[in-house]
Amino acid sequence: MTQTKTVRFYGYGAPDVLRYGDVDATDPGPGQVMIRSAAIGVNFIDIQQRKGRYPAKSLPATPGAEGAGVVEAVGAGVIEFRPGDRVAYFSHFPGGYIELRVIDADRVVKLPDFISFELAAGIMLKGLTANFLLRGSYQVRAGDTILVHAAAGGVGLMLCQWARRLGARVIGVVGTQEKAQIASDHGCDHVIVRETDDIVARVRALTGDLGVPVVYDSVGASTFDISLACLRQRGLLVSFGTASGPIPPFDLFRLNNNHHLGKGGSLYITGASVFDYTRERSEYLMRVADLFEVVRSGIVKVEIKRRYMLVDAAQAHRDLESGTTTGTSVLIP
Repeated sequence: MTQTKTVRFYGYGAPDVLRYGDVDATDPGPGQVMIRSAAIGVNFIDIQQRKGRYPAKSLPATPGAEGAGVVEAVGAGVIEFRPGDRVAYFSHFPGGYIELRVIDADRVVKLPDFISFELAAGIMLKGLTANFLLRGSYQVRAGDTILVHAAAGGVGLMLCQWARRLGARVIGVVGTQEKAQIASDHGCDHVIVRETDDIVARVRALTGDLGVPVVYDSVGASTFDISLACLRQRGLLVSFGTASGPIPPFDLFRLNNNHHLGKGGSLYITGASVFDYTRERSEYLMRVADLFEVVRSGIVKVEIKRRYMLVDAAQAHRDLESGTTTGTSVLIP
């Protein structure tokens, strides 16, 4: 039996629960492929899996939703891929922190020559998230003013560049002055520093006190009330992450109560997930093609900011959770 290196957790908790070691590699079953990983993406969803916010089917479990590499073997019935193909994937199921990954073939796509393994591993989940946020949860149009929290993060940098190309005016929120410059260099027309600026006051001033039609919020608990207060009448809050913690229960009537304060009422909230915008393979391939094209054309530029060896996955999690990282990080087997 072939063995492969992986990172697993045997219980939920801090980054120290991640353990590096050997497991038996399984052969691909019908409709599956085995990929020898060249690079693996690191995302907040991996942290949520490790913490148990997204409970594993069983323990021990391996986190990781995206990666890239070379097809090692294919299972029965697979005709689209063959050994040696350069591929990438985004999976609805965790398991990416591993050298030899077996995965359903319908989650795998062939890589064009202009996209490296590291770049692919860094953009599949984050880039598809940016795509569905702009073209699915809310249709951003030229002339829209949008608000993006965590604008210097992996999704944020892609989202802001892409939105700018669509003709939107982009207001980005970041944690530090250093990150403000990064966000400004990647599509933000205006940048608000969370620790020193009054976000709501700045947004109101920038929009003539109207507010914005959409807020993209991956931060969660610490920004939820702020996001609502930044919306215009009938505006939409797209909540797609909870990096600062889960959003507490709230009174639904608040969505209509803002008009008593002279602000917009009849607000909307959606809890949006990339999984629901890529579940069908036809939609998945459409969004992947859209993503690869904006990367090829230079509309969206992505830098791999940090590289970690797979054995150092726990440190990658610590750095991501600390809020000090910008852009995209990857693990190298």
